[in-house]
Amino acid sequence: MSFQPTPEQQQIRDSVSRLCQRFDDQYWLERDTDGVFPEDFCRALADEGWMGIAMPEEYGGSGLGITEAAIMAQAITESGAGNAGFAAVAIGIFGLNPVVLFGTDEQKRQWLPRIIERQDVACFAVTEPNTGLDTTRLKARAVDQGDHYLVNGEKIWTSTALAANKVLLIARTKDLSETKKPIDGLSLFYTDLDRDYVDIRPIDKMGRKCVDSNEVFIDDLPVPKEHLIGEEGKGFRYLLHGLNPERILISASMVGLGRCALKRAADYARERVVFDRPIGMNQGIQHPLAASWAEVEAANLMAFQAAALYDAGEDCGLQANAAKYLAAEATFKACTNAVMTHGGMGYAKEFHVERYLRESLIHRLAPISPQLILSYLAERALDLPKSY
Repeated sequence: MSFQPTPEQQQIRDSVSRLCQRFDDQYWLERDTDGVFPEDFCRALADEGWMGIAMPEEYGGSGLGITEAAIMAQAITESGAGNAGFAAVAIGIFGLNPVVLFGTDEQKRQWLPRIIERQDVACFAVTEPNTGLDTTRLKARAVDQGDHYLVNGEKIWTSTALAANKVLLIARTKDLSETKKPIDGLSLFYTDLDRDYVDIRPIDKMGRKCVDSNEVFIDDLPVPKEHLIGEEGKGFRYLLHGLNPERILISASMVGLGRCALKRAADYARERVVFDRPIGMNQGIQHPLAASWAEVEAANLMAFQAAALYDAGEDCGLQANAAKYLAAEATFKACTNAVMTHGGMGYAKEFHVERYLRESLIHRLAPISPQLILSYLAERALDLPKSY
């Protein structure tokens, strides 16, 4: 088994890294301060064709795998863009996978090229205030009105909704009482995010200020029947197909963030002189950074093992979840160590590492908690009884 990228994959990394050099640390510090959505960064990626990296060629994409998409995501975060850079483009890279897999040819021809060219910007409305990780209990309703549905409900933590004109939306088309299993009765739609029927309220949060997260209140949103993806009632099953790729992309992006933090810490440790010697000579500085390097790189191997399995059409649930867990924990530790290496200046925004630390917390928490991943691994890898 080879762990080295192919020449084509290395070219992807190099090309994306060169593009990201146009958006340096100062750019992301300013976006973290003013909260302006990084549309110019997204546009640059779209103009060079990167938004369609994992989309089918017949609809304007590059037709590459999740491995190549993960390489791209990692190059973005490793450049210093951090989670903000990844989150700004994530749904455009792979978020419409349910449309690719289950949409009609007409839907794909209408929708995918516009996302790839960034003529449309989408958001993903799944999580609700009172259901959390128990997605099968979603309460937003889509009621059949003959030639269209009327959708009502609330969503939360819907990223990029302020910038979006489209929404990938899951809603219940049958009550729980009418279904055999909670997983049934949920339907998936891709439709217009019409502000006449949708109220979007930004959440003031710890990090990633320039990529909005929102509460979304939906009041009688009309959704044409042709905006239903696949069959009615099977929407949650369609979402399941995207969970492993999502975890792979997140884990690769977190590794990039961890590497970025460690590089900044090592650079500072070589340059900072205290008691007539660089602090990087001290084992109290060296050992935490070295341990973090080992942990981040180990997480990277798991992430790309999962990507290789996925692209080969093999089961990768254990590896994808383990990669997400390992990368999130290792990167949080690496970013913490980067702040500590800087001492008091680690608390100053001009050195950037405090931003990395804040952004590292996002994917420790979401889209699945470390505790739920460990429960999943205990059940599936170790054959222990299900605990939830």
